[in-house]
Amino acid sequence: MATITLKSQPIQTNGELPAVGGTAPDFHLVDKDLNDVRLDTYHGKKKLLNIVPSLDTAVCATSARKFNEYAKGRDDLVVLTVSADLPFAQGRFCQSEGITNVITLSMMRSRNFAKDYGVLIQDGPLAGITARAIVALDEDNRVVYSELVPEIAQEPNYDKALAAL
Repeated sequence: MATITLKSQPIQTNGELPAVGGTAPDFHLVDKDLNDVRLDTYHGKKKLLNIVPSLDTAVCATSARKFNEYAKGRDDLVVLTVSADLPFAQGRFCQSEGITNVITLSMMRSRNFAKDYGVLIQDGPLAGITARAIVALDEDNRVVYSELVPEIAQEPNYDKALAAL
């Protein structure tokens, strides 16, 4: 378990992020067209997992916008924003924000992604959704950077995540 805070109040996650140098766990998530996707769907590309509680919050929206800008013209990279939001809500968000370089993925069918990546919030008002985290993977799904944001209302360290890629 890891302890993070929500407006300075401690809350617990179910585990720890995948370790740098290790192989990322596979996942089954849902894309905007309601297709099941796995980690291998993005084989051969660097991957930045932008794990957020909900795109319906200011900090989550900001991180999606910033990573959208970074991903422009990067054919070697895929940015995956993972949240508990339904694909329909994710699609509306991307359309209204002009986000075209980020792929949104939903945990609507299972919370296994959150459990396997150690980011499932266990208690407090956000129990059942994810903590804010970044996991950067190389082309072979090895973890090259990970960050569990200590205060859920804060943004991740963009510079470190992007430098790792």
